[in-house]
Amino acid sequence: MRIFGKLAAGSSLILAAILPSATAQAPFTNFTIYPHTADIPKAPKYYPLRPPAIPLAVRSPYTSVWSTTAGDGTLNSQPPIFWFGQRLGWEGIVVVDGNSYEYMGTVINDFPELSYFNTTVPLEVRYDSQFSNFTFLAGPVIITASFFSPVTPKDVCRSSIPLSYLTTTVQSNDGRPHHVQFYSDVNGQWMGLGNEGDTIKEFHTGPINGNGTGNITDVPTSWILRSRYPSLFNEASQIPRWGNFSFNTSPMGAQTFSYQSGSATSVRFGFVNNRYLNNDAGSITRGFGNQEPVYAFAHDMGTVVETSVRYTIGSIQNPIMRYLHKGGLSDLAPWWEKCYGEIHQMINFHWNDFDTVALLGNEFEKQLRNDVNAFYQGGQPPVYNRTRPASTNSSTYAAAEVLNGTDQYGQQYKFDPDSAYGFLDANNATGIAVPFVSEAESYYAIVALSARQVMGAYVLAVPPGATDRKVEVEPLMFQKEISSNGNINTVDVLYPASPFFLYANPNLLRYILQPLLELQEGDFYPNTYSTHDIGAHFPLATGHVEGNDEYMPVENSGNFILMAYAYYKFTGDSNWLTQHYELLAQFAQYLIDFSLVPSAQLSTDDFAGELANQTNLAIKGIVGLQAMASISRVVGNPDDAAKFSDKATSFYDQWEDYAIDPSGKHTLLAYQWRSSWGLLYNIFFDKLLNMGLVDPKVYEMQSAWYATVSQTFGVPLDNRHHYTKSDWEVWVAATCSPTTRRLFINAIAYWLNETVTNLPFSDLYEVVGSGDYPLGIDHFSARPVVGGHFALLTLGKTGQLANAAGGDTTGSLFTKNGTEPLPVADRPSAPAWHASASYKQRAVRKTPPRPDEMEVGGSPHSHGR
Repeated sequence: MRIFGKLAAGSSLILAAILPSATAQAPFTNFTIYPHTADIPKAPKYYPLRPPAIPLAVRSPYTSVWSTTAGDGTLNSQPPIFWFGQRLGWEGIVVVDGNSYEYMGTVINDFPELSYFNTTVPLEVRYDSQFSNFTFLAGPVIITASFFSPVTPKDVCRSSIPLSYLTTTVQSNDGRPHHVQFYSDVNGQWMGLGNEGDTIKEFHTGPINGNGTGNITDVPTSWILRSRYPSLFNEASQIPRWGNFSFNTSPMGAQTFSYQSGSATSVRFGFVNNRYLNNDAGSITRGFGNQEPVYAFAHDMGTVVETSVRYTIGSIQNPIMRYLHKGGLSDLAPWWEKCYGEIHQMINFHWNDFDTVALLGNEFEKQLRNDVNAFYQGGQPPVYNRTRPASTNSSTYAAAEVLNGTDQYGQQYKFDPDSAYGFLDANNATGIAVPFVSEAESYYAIVALSARQVMGAYVLAVPPGATDRKVEVEPLMFQKEISSNGNINTVDVLYPASPFFLYANPNLLRYILQPLLELQEGDFYPNTYSTHDIGAHFPLATGHVEGNDEYMPVENSGNFILMAYAYYKFTGDSNWLTQHYELLAQFAQYLIDFSLVPSAQLSTDDFAGELANQTNLAIKGIVGLQAMASISRVVGNPDDAAKFSDKATSFYDQWEDYAIDPSGKHTLLAYQWRSSWGLLYNIFFDKLLNMGLVDPKVYEMQSAWYATVSQTFGVPLDNRHHYTKSDWEVWVAATCSPTTRRLFINAIAYWLNETVTNLPFSDLYEVVGSGDYPLGIDHFSARPVVGGHFALLTLGKTGQLANAAGGDTTGSLFTKNGTEPLPVADRPSAPAWHASASYKQRAVRKTPPRPDEMEVGGSPHSHGR
């Protein structure tokens, strides 16, 4: 069967230089004067690269909206999509001197041809960790649509808000003033609704008191939609069937501000023809398709040289989770309610918080860029302007063309676009990194795209009995296993995502682990190994009291211990280890009994099926025992420390005999299966925490091996398939020599730029052909495991930089096999704006509390919220 397709054009190998020391891209400044339409290429330019989907509004599992680039799609040629792939109604039109220009959506295709209704010309798309900016030419003006979903992981209150910003700006391109009007509408598909008979709409305007410290005194006008027949905690095609959808704006200095609801055709056609809305919020529409109801705003800004409007948008649920705990079954309020009050207060705070949260997002972005630069300091030569492979007009290489050259490192390479081998060393045919691309630039492009996706998979909730805003507790954090099976707080999904939290705010890792601890320490889980998750489908965190969760005993027991020890190493929170030591020791005993020679079972890569004697799974358990030995030392239990250390050392020596091919060239996928191999990503924590268990020769051996089995878009997960996992590739890259690490990182960026996939950043894809989704497996998209892409930054946080070899921990701030935390640890703290006392950690014990310790206000939320 032929599976190899032609590779993409050489011209797209060049990624933009994006790493000067700078702040995040401003949402609507620094415009360029563009040429006339006739001089502009049809496709926009993408910076730093062209991903399969661009984040628009990504704040939670239910506020997760993207713009697909598949098939040369743009914001104004394909409608915005939910992460699951269904289209959502979100329309954007700007009127300039009486002529309408569509910059978002595809409504123009539904209209008869009108001389005064045109589409815009997309010029460029830029993204960073916070913003996605789309720039268009529209007659005599430039339109910029700036989508801002703040990533502020050290501010849990702001991180809990499920709303996102859109700022649309118009600037004259000819230096002359123009009459400018803005129009935008949404439909009920954001709530899975169509016919207004299924929808209850509310229109809100006027003063509503907020308790936040806003930047200006402004009250947004809101469309709020909810289902007429809600179904609490249920979904339809991943979209919630309860809660509210909110679309908000304010006059923003407009000469005339108007609004209207009604059928899509009448509202949109009426605006394009009349250039105003009729301020009718009460009409009832019962149509579908072109006659479905829409909810619109319009701003007439008068004659200006530059102007802008802002919108906020998102899906809001309250209650947000159903949660099983020692006190029973409770429906949990979202954390934002504790921070800001009821829904209108939260909407108002968020609206007025734009300038402040933009500064906070800017700080994260600036730190991200600085940390990428610091990791690669001195190790990245410039991308020289040498002769690059030429592309054909059809955007593919000629079928018989074989390209040879020398990359920026002086490495001679050969490249056959009709093969699936990618770029090869001209002398020994091992794989080399995509040439003429800075690894630092590639890596920045990967993590900047991943940041919003990680945070968009989580919600923060108020613990049971703590809804009184005077009661200070820590939030509970819940993860949806997006696009794979919807499990909640899946341990083997949190594990690959954990580098993001260790890098950005390790305390978030504790908030996510807390519900898992409460489940297992509260006697709601009968097995002696770690649970797989706390609920079969989000948002029902009702546990597995029968112990029938997905069977990954070694996988998740090792994961839990490694994440617990890493949390301590990055925070210095030894009390937390002491509090949960009994459960961690229970998991470690399971690893002693079953990890050296694992029976047939699943690993985290469960889509690949069960396998006995998994080499990578076994080393996870063994490194986990080494971590447990250190945990025992931290909590002052030397006898346990000696036991776990002896077992880890003994098991490791045996593991080398079982796991390494007799040729000494690589580890095996499964013990003594000579034709097998795989990505050995579970040694990453050994290097990250400088535990000193894995022999440096293993790192060196694996680093050399990967280049012998690489393909166009990276190294396959193992020998059984030709797909890979991008999160594990970055984990492996962190354990390799600089040359092999560059091979991995550039291959992921190359795939992002060239893949034919059409959904948000997939962590599972083919490394051959067109980089498509694997056959027979549900399309992975928008999953939080892309937090694993931050593995290099997490390594850098410990002092280990890009110039070190795989097994070399020189520069680590951790002494080898020492137990000290980072010198400057991320200790628990309340957000800076929060005036109350520090949060109290939430504890669960197996014995009943004394009467004087009973929790105040412990009644669960009413289901009717």
